[in-house]
Amino acid sequence: MRQAKPRKVVYLFGAGATHAELADLDTTLIEKGRGLLIRDVSARVIEKARRGARYRKDLELVSGTSGSLNIELLISLIENSKIHGWEYKTSRLKNLVQEDIEDILTESRARRFYLHKGLLEFHNLPIAQENEELIGLISLNYDDVLDKAYEEFHGAPYYCFSLGRDAASSKLVPLLKLHGSFNWRRQRIRGRVKTIEIIPLGANKTYLHAPYIFIWNRALEILIECDTLRVIGCSLSQDDAHLIDLLFKAHLERDKAFDIEIINGDAAGEGIRKNYGFFPGIKTLTKIEGNLIPEADPPNAFKTWLKYKSITMLRKDVEATRYLRKVVR
Repeated sequence: MRQAKPRKVVYLFGAGATHAELADLDTTLIEKGRGLLIRDVSARVIEKARRGARYRKDLELVSGTSGSLNIELLISLIENSKIHGWEYKTSRLKNLVQEDIEDILTESRARRFYLHKGLLEFHNLPIAQENEELIGLISLNYDDVLDKAYEEFHGAPYYCFSLGRDAASSKLVPLLKLHGSFNWRRQRIRGRVKTIEIIPLGANKTYLHAPYIFIWNRALEILIECDTLRVIGCSLSQDDAHLIDLLFKAHLERDKAFDIEIINGDAAGEGIRKNYGFFPGIKTLTKIEGNLIPEADPPNAFKTWLKYKSITMLRKDVEATRYLRKVVR
């Protein structure tokens, strides 16, 4: 049944969203340890860093590479330790993270991605717009996979670098990269060309400067306005307290909690629901839209969710699309 009023939808993307594109493209990359989840990047970066004597100095006892690794936690611990050379060591790790991600996401490989493009194609269709209104995209990723998809359907990304809004920009879907982006070089802001530094991994994060203060405030605005937040490839880690604080503040400004749909396996979603029980609208994968998804732990939750979402709403019309027909096959 058609809704009287379209639901306002916001997406939150984490590293798992880009990882899903990679996994769908070539499963052997994942098997070879070339994935893009934090544990994958962490293992590669720490192993490479420890080959350098300058990095290892004073860190020999805590530079192992076994178990579940978290590069952000390691960077934070080194920053807080203030051992000799900590600035070099953390800078080295941060630079290696960028090199590692960009080495995986080659232009030729990323050009073949289609899940993000399929998602935005879905929201560009009239039948989808009758039921849902896409009002914002939030990303924690530094890569430009989402940016490229956005360009295909909406033109130049509306990053919200400043408070200034004109009639044209107010109608655009904002693409809010909360930690910055590797491709923010020579961006024009208020008539000036600037290179915007990313907010690097680690404990010493601050968002209280331009343009990040504008980006985070805009994210708060769209979350206050939305009916549904769809979380794709993001664990809502407690290490990112600023993000949880953002969701918390958005709830405080509303009369009713918005739904938080976790596009991940049920076990991961249940873990998030238990960690953040003070958010009453959290829904795990098989609880979304009346059991839309029959699989509790699909190998690629992003693709599986988009497949069933497309089939349910578009039915046979999905074959007339460019990207979504790849998703449903």
